[in-house]
Amino acid sequence: MIKTFISIIVFSTLIPAQELQIPSIKFSPQKYICYRAGEPITIDGILNEPAWGKAEWTNYFVDIQGYGKPVPRFSTRVKMLWDDNYLYIAAELEEPDIWATIKDRDSVIFRDNDFEVFIDPAGSTHNYSEFEMNALNTVWDLLLEKPYRDTKKAAINDWDIHGLKTAVSIDGTINKPGDKDKKWTVELAFPWSAFKEIADVNAPPKNNDQWRINFSRVEWKTEVVNGKYKKKINPETGIPYSEDNWVWSPQGVIDMHYPEMWGFLQFSTEIAGGKKAVFITRKEEAAKFFLRQIYYKERNYFSKYGKFTRNLNKLGIKTQIIPGYKIQPVIECTSDLFEASLKSLDGSEKINIMNDGLTWTTQVKK
Repeated sequence: MIKTFISIIVFSTLIPAQELQIPSIKFSPQKYICYRAGEPITIDGILNEPAWGKAEWTNYFVDIQGYGKPVPRFSTRVKMLWDDNYLYIAAELEEPDIWATIKDRDSVIFRDNDFEVFIDPAGSTHNYSEFEMNALNTVWDLLLEKPYRDTKKAAINDWDIHGLKTAVSIDGTINKPGDKDKKWTVELAFPWSAFKEIADVNAPPKNNDQWRINFSRVEWKTEVVNGKYKKKINPETGIPYSEDNWVWSPQGVIDMHYPEMWGFLQFSTEIAGGKKAVFITRKEEAAKFFLRQIYYKERNYFSKYGKFTRNLNKLGIKTQIIPGYKIQPVIECTSDLFEASLKSLDGSEKINIMNDGLTWTTQVKK
């Protein structure tokens, strides 16, 4: 099992010094309550089990940068269930021209139109999984010890989700220009054992456990050339137009690897269609995101001056009231490291962040 303390000790010197993008939107991630399936789920891409009919769809996807951007040309939505063995995910992707070319596992799937899942079980922004698939049911699963902004190391492409089940159902015809398709439907089963490998969490989860999750859809602009789909070329650049990135919970930047912006997934032990659970807003999330502002500004300060600072004014950060926490954060610096923390009003715990973006909670002995 990969432990967070390994990340702190081993990789802290590998952080790039480039300036970070700061999300341009308010911190308001989407929320979803995932209920138990209550019956077996067959992974065939067809959502015909009664449990799927009782599970709620998410909101339709939006542009990755936020709600002020153009509405996606085609609709996308997701629903989730779970049982003792798997986290189940179903997605419905409207698409008038369904195509895919990549057939080899662990290829760069987003070169095709694709559907993507990002899961951070511990909510620390470290040790999270990325999954991509195309309409041919070709998959790419990989592990990231840290977001790319926080390390010079590449993702672990050799990591496989053993026991993963995937299926695609095509409402139309794939790779057949000239007709109009309706949609492709994805059905996935992620075994809990995959998440036990990467995070110290309950897997399967307990009632009201919360993970961080997001979904992305990459969509390319295409045209038909010699009877085949081809990416449209931008005449001004001579290369294909940039892809569209549509997501469930907007990032505020064109980058999925900002796990702090992903949605909240809360698990309920109630059966889908039964008693409704209530989403629990945890006070520590506001404290984490305040510390995240310090992290953004410290990293950009270091990029400019070659050092970190304890001075909030130099960072351009104002203290703010966060219910349950002391107003003034504590920042400690060395020549190439920093750590910031907020202590609870009763002094029983601290929320922490460091220069590689890791967040964690420590209990304080009185």
